[in-house]
Amino acid sequence: MPDATLRPFRVEVPQHALDDLADRLDRTIWPNELPDAGTAYGMPTDRVRTLATYWREKFDWRAVEARLNAHPQFVTEIDGEEIHFLHVRSSRADATPLLLTHGWPGSVVEYLDVIAPLTEPTDPDAPAFHLVIPSLPGFGFSGPTRSAGWNRFRTARAWAALMARLGYDRYGAVGNDAGSMVSPELGRLDPDHVLGVHVTQLFSFPSGDPAEFEGLTEADQAALRHLQWFYDNKFSFNQVQSQQPQTLAFALADSPVGLLAWNAQLLDESLDPDFVLAHVAIYWFTGTAASAMRFYWEDAHAAEQPTGPTTTPTALAMFPGDFQSIRRFADRDHTNIVSWHAFPAGPGQRGGVGGHYAAHEATDVLVGDIRQFFAGLR
Repeated sequence: MPDATLRPFRVEVPQHALDDLADRLDRTIWPNELPDAGTAYGMPTDRVRTLATYWREKFDWRAVEARLNAHPQFVTEIDGEEIHFLHVRSSRADATPLLLTHGWPGSVVEYLDVIAPLTEPTDPDAPAFHLVIPSLPGFGFSGPTRSAGWNRFRTARAWAALMARLGYDRYGAVGNDAGSMVSPELGRLDPDHVLGVHVTQLFSFPSGDPAEFEGLTEADQAALRHLQWFYDNKFSFNQVQSQQPQTLAFALADSPVGLLAWNAQLLDESLDPDFVLAHVAIYWFTGTAASAMRFYWEDAHAAEQPTGPTTTPTALAMFPGDFQSIRRFADRDHTNIVSWHAFPAGPGQRGGVGGHYAAHEATDVLVGDIRQFFAGLR
């Protein structure tokens, strides 16, 4: 019998919203920029202009809608908030349920490329999966959150409730970015039902104990240097969104190019513009710039904190150019890491590189790693 709490959903942005966006793009007031500044001061005007021009003249939002609407989508209320999700079931009776969680500035579009190979693998011996792909509370089609406190912990509880509502007694959790924070917490919260956790980052940092640095490999030292570079050069988004997201939200809610510049700073130039703009457009049309940024504030101010390491079987698939996890720190926070793969850039990955959006940039590699991990847990 159908669950009355689950309501079918379709993405249908009205034409007047597209017309308003076009008008706003045409009336953009561009900021002053020093000659030959490059990226020294932040997002360069030439990159933002190129993306904005593509958005105005070539980007096809209706194609994004059609791609999303090709899959079953639903909304349901959990803990007082509307939650949107794709629910794509495999035809295979032996399929394993998986919940896939995106991050900021991404969306459910992150995982569209993996749906077909995970649900209907061409190899009959390859594992198959039923997929649940929710929009984080306050992100995209889940709409702006109406209450405070939506951090990784509350989101994990909502995900456990969602999977129970869908009737999944045993399931896996997959995550990227914020999803790599939510998914381990889901395993901690719901260990009797979470089969395993597969993530593309394990966000474990030095504790401050000097002994932790003794005997680190050169690769680990390089990872620390990369982390320090990111903190010194790219961390402003985290600082602002963890401290004063509402101040910035006025600009992002009013200017599509402002939203584009802010969000695209973490959508690498190697990504195709249609992928970049699909995410940015979702935030624009759903009015979720402010509520999505609040996730960082809520997480930074969460009173709830882990009391010990996770114990659910955990896998890391790590890609070049992304956050480089360090095994020593990760083992401290996760005592049951059973798979650790660091993938180099290669011809099997889109554009010859794999990065933060591996489900799109390195689809086959990520799908293979997910299959291998969960097949070993059966």
